[in-house]
Formats: sequence, structure tokens, C-alpha cells
Amino acid sequence: MRRDYFTLDIREDPDDGTPTLSIDYDGPSGVLRERLTTATGETLDGGEVDVTFRRQADTDGGVLSLTNRMTGEFVLEVMADPGEIDGFVAAAESHDDGEYRVVLTDSDGESVAYEKGTLLVYDHDGSLLRQRSLIPGGVEL
Repeated sequence: MRRDYFTLDIREDPDDGTPTLSIDYDGPSGVLRERLTTATGETLDGGEVDVTFRRQADTDGGVLSLTNRMTGEFVLEVMADPGEIDGFVAAAESHDDGEYRVVLTDSDGESVAYEKGTLLVYDHDGSLLRQRSLIPGGVEL
């Protein structure tokens, strides 16, 4: 799927203050839903989805990615501002439980939400930036 099918809104949930990555998809109907569905027809759960951010070398931007942990396949990629991601990680770290939410809304208006505690940030060479990542205590990488 093309990155320009997605828009990212970084915000706090107005009900509980949880930092939220809200991603809207406006591409062909059903395609995002297919990527979020397992071989058994169930929707991927939060433990089956990884969130990463990769900075780009020649721009001031980066790419936020969601991947299927079981297959390694990309679910989606969306362009994001590194400064906004840094601010988001800081907000998630200071939130009560150190967690954040990802809300995906497809072109049919259907949404799925994932509660997450890890967001790995990489530089343009693929090196992990631990200080800029959200890594729960006790997790060894």
C-alpha cells in the first residue's frame, strides 16, 4: 500500500489522556482490513503488531511502520515528523502506565485500536536509538 493513502494524527485521547497515534487510511476499500487479518480470519491483536519509526537521512522526515510480528510483513507505513515522534515518546513515557494507543481507521470508517508499550526508533542507518525509543522496563533488546 502506498504511504500517501495514510494520514497520521498524534494526539492525546480526550477521555483518558492516553497518547494516541491515529492513522486514517483512504485507499482502496478492504485492503487495510486484509492486512490486519490473520490466516484464520481473525484481526491481529496488539501483541501481533510492532510499531517502529525510522528516520530518513536526506530529509527532515521519517517513516512510522506497523508490522505483523508473526510474518514480518508490513501492515502499513506512514510519513511522520521526527520531532513529533520524539514528543510522542516523551508523552507516552510520562503517561501513567507508559503505554500508548494506535487507532487505525479504514476507508469504510471501521476502526481497530491497539494498546502498545514499545515503540522502537531507528536512525537512517538502521541503528536503534534507545534514548528516543519507548522501551518498557525489564525488556532486553
